[in-house]
Amino acid sequence: RLYETFEDAKNIYLVMELCTGGELFDRIIDKGYFTENDAAVIMKQMFAAVYYCHKHHIVHRDLKPENFLFLDKSPDAPLKVIDFGLATLCDPGQSMKTKAGTPYYVAPQVLQGNYNEKCDSWSCGVIMYILLCGYPPFYADNDTDILKRVRRGKYTFPDEDWKDISDDAKDLIRKLLTYDQGNRWTAEQALKHRWIQTMAATDFHGDKNDHKKVVASLKNFRAQNKMKKVALTVIAQQLDESDIGKLKATFQALDENNDGMLSVQEIKEGMEKSGVALPEDLEEIMKEVDSDGSGAIDYTEFIAATMDKKLYIQKDVCWAAFRVFDRDGNGKISKEELQEVLGNDDVRTALGSDLVTQMINEVDLNGDGEIDFDEFMQMMQKST
Repeated sequence: RLYETFEDAKNIYLVMELCTGGELFDRIIDKGYFTENDAAVIMKQMFAAVYYCHKHHIVHRDLKPENFLFLDKSPDAPLKVIDFGLATLCDPGQSMKTKAGTPYYVAPQVLQGNYNEKCDSWSCGVIMYILLCGYPPFYADNDTDILKRVRRGKYTFPDEDWKDISDDAKDLIRKLLTYDQGNRWTAEQALKHRWIQTMAATDFHGDKNDHKKVVASLKNFRAQNKMKKVALTVIAQQLDESDIGKLKATFQALDENNDGMLSVQEIKEGMEKSGVALPEDLEEIMKEVDSDGSGAIDYTEFIAATMDKKLYIQKDVCWAAFRVFDRDGNGKISKEELQEVLGNDDVRTALGSDLVTQMINEVDLNGDGEIDFDEFMQMMQKST
């Protein structure tokens, strides 16, 4: 995640999320191989990340254990995909020709110079194979011979290492390492495979109190002024996972299809399962939370609407958010700066430029046409 940017006369500095848990590659080296349950938990996160990228027309093209980092050193730390240096924008099924990737993990069609987004599925299949046995399916002593094996696409499950691995695991690997990319499974399909559904099943589905709080928070968010909604979205982008607590697990439990978005139907079904009464105006509430007008609530929008007030009224948290809007660093947010943030960042909304003045006026207490930090803090601390 990108938190903030700075620049001087010579450089641009990117402040990004710090992942201290090391590479997936290092954990493979340390463990040798993973149990099926542990491997499934990792692969589920991997498939979800790839599915999300593909849904937004992004193909990574260099998935490998070195490009997955753990957030921290805990055994159940979340997995993050990194290094989009070879990634490209690509419509579903669109053919690509640029050769990219790493020998062990590259799909045969990439070597042939005619491939689509399912090159990432192939790489996931190779990683899954390695997680379960400790070595790659296409092994040789040098890159030339490795690539020869990849081009053939032939691999086996040696009995001495695979006799105790379930048929479901082998079936999913076969579907991911299908030579014909037309028949190769997508990340979306992999998430629905029985091995993932059973081995990576979570015990957390969100209880009635959790879901009641979510509904109350969504209602409350709707009542906030437009400027505060945008500020909360910025804060949501900057929060550490440790700050979010159970909200991430609640979001994932509601997100039945693992696409990183909550539809009206998913929220309805999740609330009904836990016995929470739904507000009659749920669809209108959803539209207010859906700041980018996508038709569903993404993760950042969900966190923005449901985070604990104790988090976002902290002075240091508000100051970090204020600086995102105060582009020139003069201690005030102007109409032009607000328009720039709305037009370029992830907090872009369907508000339109004609409402920017109204947003400023709702918070500008001294009438100078701008928002200073004291006014910003008062807005954040004010209850609806």
